[in-house]
Amino acid sequence: MARIAVIGAGMGAMAAAARLAVAGHRVAVYERARTYGGALGRFERDGFSFDTGPGLLPLPAVWRDLFVKTGKEPLEACVELAQVDPSSRHVFADGTEVSLPNASRAGVVASLDEALGRAAGQRWGDFLVRARETWDRTRRPLLEEPLWPNWEVLAEREPYPAVPHKRLLRTRRAGTLAEVGAWELRDTRLAALLESHALAYGLDPRAAPANAAVLPYMEYAFGVWYVRGGGLRELARAVYERCLARRVEFHFDSEVTGVAEKDGRVAGVELAEGRVAEAEFVVAGVAPGVLDRLCGGSAVRGDDEVPPQRGGASRLTVLLALRGGRPPGTAHRTVVHTEDRETELDCLFGATPGMTARPTVTVLRPDDPGSVPDADHEAVTLTAVVPAVGGESDWAAAEVFDLHAEHLVSVAERAIPGLRERLLWQEVCTPADVAVATGAEGGAVPVPALAGVGGRLLHAANGTRVGGLFTAGGWSHPGGGLPHAGMSGALVAGLVVEGPEFRGSQ
Repeated sequence: MARIAVIGAGMGAMAAAARLAVAGHRVAVYERARTYGGALGRFERDGFSFDTGPGLLPLPAVWRDLFVKTGKEPLEACVELAQVDPSSRHVFADGTEVSLPNASRAGVVASLDEALGRAAGQRWGDFLVRARETWDRTRRPLLEEPLWPNWEVLAEREPYPAVPHKRLLRTRRAGTLAEVGAWELRDTRLAALLESHALAYGLDPRAAPANAAVLPYMEYAFGVWYVRGGGLRELARAVYERCLARRVEFHFDSEVTGVAEKDGRVAGVELAEGRVAEAEFVVAGVAPGVLDRLCGGSAVRGDDEVPPQRGGASRLTVLLALRGGRPPGTAHRTVVHTEDRETELDCLFGATPGMTARPTVTVLRPDDPGSVPDADHEAVTLTAVVPAVGGESDWAAAEVFDLHAEHLVSVAERAIPGLRERLLWQEVCTPADVAVATGAEGGAVPVPALAGVGGRLLHAANGTRVGGLFTAGGWSHPGGGLPHAGMSGALVAGLVVEGPEFRGSQ
């Protein structure tokens, strides 16, 4: 039995902690904040309750697997998972609307044909077939296996089977997600639907590789889920309680200030209170910049390894307390697409960070009595992608974010008529709040690992050059997103228990 110190109580870190405890190790988690969950926060006021991080759960099988492997009670015995149907409603720039059923390819095809015209659904259905092939090619190396030592193979190969496209007497294949939309879907609304999945993760569809097609595929193949009774924060609570049941120790308000080393191997963690908690293994569920500080600037990655990703986009979240109940038949999620795609993408990913007054906004309206004081009120969450803040890209002060929050509300009125007349109060969560919750510089949100593009969207391996030091969570392989965080915990546990010969789940 080894002593294992886990830095941070985010979802990836807790997933690793629970699995390691089941394997017989003594696990202690040290969290600088007063609670667990990392990005899965909760805001409560006047009987209203909101998720301040992700609001929907794709690929719940990852978390079901965690509960199967760590105890007798399955996930559904610990939280109430509800499949969201329709999975999303979309309001396009031209005013066209469509609601897409959950986890039904045939239903999606029929809905798109009816809303966008004959053959639109078929083109989307054909795209999903190619996306499934991409998923089959990349699922194991990008989700279920430790990062390959010869990771260059993943960096060089584009796994998306693009359709040949003739242009100016030349035959070309789509290399980016934007090209997939323009050349294969051939409808600006279908392209907007496709690109919204990349944008939700903070990816520029003009630069994201074509194999980002796996992002919409995961949703349409495996469904989208919500946790009733309080939102996805309840998933964090269930994982925390599973850790406690497996005798994982939690130390909150306990800041780690350094990783202790001896003879090239970890010896424990140094705490702000002045003592060293000894450990044979350390699992760091923190952002790369934080890990650099904890290791005193010493290199934990080799020059021939995938470097940690740093920076990226963040999110602006507006929490709305509304008078009046949620109308029957309301979609849980509505995506209101921007009316000026190029301006939005240039603001988000161009040389001068900023945000357009008409951004793409995701509107979440959960049918959950646990989120409201009574049936005569409604809790609504608005989110939009924004640049991270800090350093040279410090583009917005608090008052600027308040102005942008008003832009989000104005856009959301396209989805919720009479919104402002129903508004009781609102709260704004900025990238600075994300930074406080997660420790990521500027409030950047990690993206999922993707193949191709020279490896720039791969994440650093879970193992490091320092013996016994591993990394979990969205800033290490396989990257950001709740399913990926859960898989990072499984990979770290496998590497600790089985050693470098571990090859992933079977």
